[in-house]
Amino acid sequence: MAIIKSVRGFTPKMGKNCYLADNATIIGDVHMGDDCSIWFGAVLRGDVNPIRIGNRVNIQDNCTVHTTFNDSVAEIGDDVTIGHNVVIHGARIEAHSLIGIGSVLLDHVVVGSNTIVAAGSVVLERTVLEPNSLYAGVPVKRIKTVNPERRESMIKRIAKDYIMYSDWYKE
Repeated sequence: MAIIKSVRGFTPKMGKNCYLADNATIIGDVHMGDDCSIWFGAVLRGDVNPIRIGNRVNIQDNCTVHTTFNDSVAEIGDDVTIGHNVVIHGARIEAHSLIGIGSVLLDHVVVGSNTIVAAGSVVLERTVLEPNSLYAGVPVKRIKTVNPERRESMIKRIAKDYIMYSDWYKE
C-alpha cells in the first residue's frame, strides 16, 4: 500500500479513481484530481509548500515532486504525463503537456500548455516555455512548434494509456 503521510497538519487529498503504486509516497499538502496515477517509487513531498495536480495526470516511476519553503509551489495541469525519473521542483506545468524521462524542472519554471520537454532536459529556474512547443537540451532550448497531430498522437494518447495501465493494477 502507498505511503500516505500527514505533516504540519496537512493530509494528502486524492480525487476519484486514482491509482497509487504500492511504494509511492504522498506527503502533506498534496491535492490531486480524478483519474491520476502515481507510479512505483514516486515521491510527492508537500511538506514545505503545496503540490496541486489536475485530472488524468500520470507521474511515473521514481519521480520526485517538491518545492522550496516559502518560495515555490508545484502545479501540474490536466492531462499531463511526467516520465520516469523526472524531478519537478516548484514548477508549473500547464495542461496537455509531456515531461520526458529524466528531465529536471526547477523553481518557478512555467511549461505552457501542449508542450513537450524532451527526455533528459534541464529547465533552469524561472524559465518560461512557450505553449505548443518542443524543448530539449541542457539547458533547454526551443526546437519547434508541436503540431496538432503530434499532440493527439503523443501527449493525449499517453495520458489516456496511463489511465488504462492503472486499471490493470486495480484488479
